Amino acid sequence: MNQPRPQRTVRVLVDGLGDRVFDYALPEGVEVQRGSRVEVPLRNRRTTGTVVALREIGNGEQLKDIALKTITRVLEDESAISPSLMDLAEWAAEYYSTPVEQMLRCVVPESVRSEKHEPKTRKVVRLIRRPSEEELNKMCARAPRQAATMRTLIATEANCTALSELGGGRMLDVCRALEKRGFVNLESESVYRDPAGEEDFALTQPLSLNDEQKVALHSILEAFEAGDSKPLLLQGVTGSGKTEVYLQAAAAAVSRGRGVLILVPEISLTPQTMARFKGRFADKPGLVAILHSAMSDGERYDEWHAIHRGRARIVIGPRSALFAPIVNLGLIIVDEEHDSSYKQESAPRYHGRDLAVLRARLEGAAVVLGSATPSLESIYNAKRGKYRLVRMEHRVDGQRLPLTRVLDMRSEPKDKRLMGLISNRLEQAIAQRLQRGEQCILFLNRRGFARALQCSDCGHIATCEHCSLPLTYHITENRLICHICGYRAVVPAECPECHGRELKLQGSGTQKVEELLKRTFPGARIQRVDADVTTRKNALRDILEAFRSHRIDVLLGTQMISKGLDFPLVTLVGVLNADLGLSLPDPRAAEKTFQLLTQVAGRAGRGDVEGEVVIQTYNPQAAAIQYARRHDTDGFAENELGLRERFAFPPFSHLAVLTVRSVREDVASFAINTLYKRLKTLLPPGAEISEPLQAPIVKAYGQYRYQCVLKAPRARIFSQIVAEQIARLSPGEDVTVTLDVDAYSFM
Repeated sequence: MNQPRPQRTVRVLVDGLGDRVFDYALPEGVEVQRGSRVEVPLRNRRTTGTVVALREIGNGEQLKDIALKTITRVLEDESAISPSLMDLAEWAAEYYSTPVEQMLRCVVPESVRSEKHEPKTRKVVRLIRRPSEEELNKMCARAPRQAATMRTLIATEANCTALSELGGGRMLDVCRALEKRGFVNLESESVYRDPAGEEDFALTQPLSLNDEQKVALHSILEAFEAGDSKPLLLQGVTGSGKTEVYLQAAAAAVSRGRGVLILVPEISLTPQTMARFKGRFADKPGLVAILHSAMSDGERYDEWHAIHRGRARIVIGPRSALFAPIVNLGLIIVDEEHDSSYKQESAPRYHGRDLAVLRARLEGAAVVLGSATPSLESIYNAKRGKYRLVRMEHRVDGQRLPLTRVLDMRSEPKDKRLMGLISNRLEQAIAQRLQRGEQCILFLNRRGFARALQCSDCGHIATCEHCSLPLTYHITENRLICHICGYRAVVPAECPECHGRELKLQGSGTQKVEELLKRTFPGARIQRVDADVTTRKNALRDILEAFRSHRIDVLLGTQMISKGLDFPLVTLVGVLNADLGLSLPDPRAAEKTFQLLTQVAGRAGRGDVEGEVVIQTYNPQAAAIQYARRHDTDGFAENELGLRERFAFPPFSHLAVLTVRSVREDVASFAINTLYKRLKTLLPPGAEISEPLQAPIVKAYGQYRYQCVLKAPRARIFSQIVAEQIARLSPGEDVTVTLDVDAYSFM
């Protein structure tokens, strides 16, 4: 007796339904694999989705006694998600305790999944038969618009033009008449939506490498040729020419038919990196693609498909570009690998650098982690031999590292004119640069005009209605704004508590410094760069281009100008308050401060004139500041690693933050205490959990927040147990529980 054939089923992540997955039957003769894009019936309509799993039902096994609907069709011949990307998503989902469906939504972005988005096309008119002079003369008399169209087409180099350039829809009937007479064809043509817009890039030639650059390039190509996925940590001081090494390594990989992924920490660095790579490969249009969240959906759709089809071989972008469907990936470069921006703070909370290392291993690609100030995790891995270390200790062309001065603001003369924001020495240094026609960068990692509005009579501080943070005053809008949830309030005329009218602005931000600079240096061209002025698309790119062409003298900004920028005329960098990050409740506070100061200092002296850095601080003896003054990454790492080992902090352990949020404080407190009591008894030896406490930012987005911190030698020791207990908690609809594995934020 013949056994019935097993029923083939697929599990489909349906587009547009959060993380909902459904099982469908697979018709006979239809083949799919994990990652295939399919059309499926859902209720009374058809929709699209991604196959996340395949299975066979047979031998008496039933699937909930439900007759499965059948998939309608397979959308593409090839999978949207390659097997290696599926493996990457599944590994990340397990490690970071997040649903695999969430990871897959990173792999196939919404602009690709959505039925709303499709290739953009335009109508073009192509000349297929050139009229004789006699025909053209008759046409002029009887149909002058047809004749004018023919003359335009004849005059164009390709005898083809877009309908929109002829006059758009009002010329459609004219062109159709010409088509009937056999003179032209009306065709649809795909339009590539280029995120670089109409910008032209001049072809650049490879530069001569110094000895250190040659060693670095040789090491990368050696790993590439061998298919060695052991990470190479490229520790090169600022201005040592790492980017030229990346460019030549990418060129070598592409020449061998391999794809290249370049990760940058923030969108703000993408335009500059894009310009360098587009210029180097300007003779190969379409070879370099950009992926980031600030692009339009249409641009992302076109770039993703150009990558997926193998037309684009080099991909540049922040952490989300990690999942780009690059064909035959051979080289991954993670620039500024230390940067905390590679850690995603919303679900799924993955670390882009760490997943880049894993993707390289899954695809047999070489991976380079580059930085002037590597993360302590990477330095530790290099010390243990897990990473290969290559150093570049000198700047190119014999440039010297800038002279760095640390100013103790406690002993600086109090000049009311400068409001305690800029020291007399820094003012004089700025004036000297302006007089010599040089440029300055001033760094303050706090936007707005003043950090708080306080009543002088009762001490009341204007606070956000939804978050436990003071509202920041923005002078450009004359509003109090919350920097967490975006809540806005009118500046009150009197104190809401005591009705006093002595309201004073406390603290300072970039807007206040901008006002001071314009008053102090009235002839200088000053530009502020922060989240408030870069909301318009390409605003940052335009500002940096104006700075490069010396239409700006002083660039004042937040963290987005602290790294990766290369401007030869910048000879002075001023750090207005180096202490802002040191007091945060974060095990990495000193490391982040050191990296930030070293990176921003590295913007100075990258041309022919030696640079100078002025660091203003109220805590000049802090180790992070002193090591940054000496550009001493090794000394800082040795000192900080000793402290970390003593307290078993990363890289000697893995930390995770378990957070409970609710609109009701008592419910949040109860839920976190319940989880704590359960986990305290269930965690295996070697894993620790701290007692529940209010989060440093107790309330955000209208929700109260409580948290515990978990610590263990390996994250997998606790991640599965915690995930199981979260699933068992059933806290109610108004409670959200999250686990952030390898956390970078403890606020």
